[in-house]
Amino acid sequence: MPVPILLVTGFLGAGKTTVVNHLLAHAQGRRIAAVVNDFGAINIDAELIADASDGVVSLANGCICCSLEGDLLRTLATLLRREPRPEFIVIETSGVADPADIVRNLMDPLIWQEAPLETVLCVADATTPASSLNDALLKSQLRAADVVALSKVDLVDATARAQLRDAIRKLRPAAVVVDAPLGEVPTELLFPLDIDRARTKREVGPRRPAVDRFETLSWTSERPVSLPRLQQAIGRLAPRLARAKGLFETMEQPGRLMVFQLAGGRATLAPGGAPAPGTPRARIVFIAELGVLSATEIDAIMQACVGSAPN
Repeated sequence: MPVPILLVTGFLGAGKTTVVNHLLAHAQGRRIAAVVNDFGAINIDAELIADASDGVVSLANGCICCSLEGDLLRTLATLLRREPRPEFIVIETSGVADPADIVRNLMDPLIWQEAPLETVLCVADATTPASSLNDALLKSQLRAADVVALSKVDLVDATARAQLRDAIRKLRPAAVVVDAPLGEVPTELLFPLDIDRARTKREVGPRRPAVDRFETLSWTSERPVSLPRLQQAIGRLAPRLARAKGLFETMEQPGRLMVFQLAGGRATLAPGGAPAPGTPRARIVFIAELGVLSATEIDAIMQACVGSAPN
């Protein structure tokens, strides 16, 4: 029996991991395997959903639309050999991935026979101004979507939300646009009731040349950080960042991780679990336009946050 694929796309910081987490936490008995692809050397997203599913597979150090497409196909083949076999596979792309290239790979006849692409879900930040949909990558993500889920709807008024919906419908008239408070998307829009039904392959255009636009810069520390000094450092870096995320232990609350997210100029902190043995006390990934920041500059700024070494 074929295993349908749900492809989750969306721009940097849109809230893809929150949506995937909600799906896995409310699986209602479905066996769901998740493939998570982060852009950078530290795969924060995979850690953030690992507790919600025992079927999480991480693809790190790149984006699956280009350098990792072979890894993606091998990973799918491995998942399909699992016992018991998953009933559904969720693929979360990185925020810099063009889903058109991923869809093209998933149209491979061997993959299609065993794991057909069922739904493309694009998570869109509701605070995004309608005028920003001119961004080429965001356009491609929306145009590939069957369902567009608006995240962070509590942060915008009804007028702005309506304007964004109208702009999305102009780009992708066939898509269903829904609000996704706290990552909640109606599962009936994503998973088929009859998983053994016939499916029609999607039309894909010619492969476009890849354009490097973003880079990731990772920072780690073997010692906890000072939360006030970290907040000051992030304040200095934020104007030049497209996205940042990380896990760290603070001097103020030793033995407990904090989950850090920066998207759309807004930073959030949430409590995490206990640090895993053998891992750095702080791990943060910074994503910026090429050439805007250097590893040397980030290291100089972030080292000021580190607590003193124990005597």
